[in-house]
Amino acid sequence: MAPKERTQTRKRPGGPAGAIKRRNCFFCKDKVKEIDYKNVNQLRRYISEKGKIRSRRISGACRRHQVQVAQAVKRAREMALLPYVAEGVEGSEREGRGRGRSREDR
Repeated sequence: MAPKERTQTRKRPGGPAGAIKRRNCFFCKDKVKEIDYKNVNQLRRYISEKGKIRSRRISGACRRHQVQVAQAVKRAREMALLPYVAEGVEGSEREGRGRGRSREDR
């Protein structure tokens, strides 16, 4: 006996079965060929509050432009146009961890 093929589609809430809201790439809409690392205001949209590069699923960029965004963000960080870590995250995140002492206390 051969295994049965599944032809059933998953039902999604709020719409017909198989319907996915398609988010178009911002750069494809504007017909941008190359993403410039010096355009910091545009790159900030693709960085989280903690300073991490947002994923394609969240940013809505296509694969080609997401790779270019990641490369541009890394170049901008190297040139000190963008921070590696957001301000204030470093100290507040570490509070409450460890044995209650920081390196400065030792």
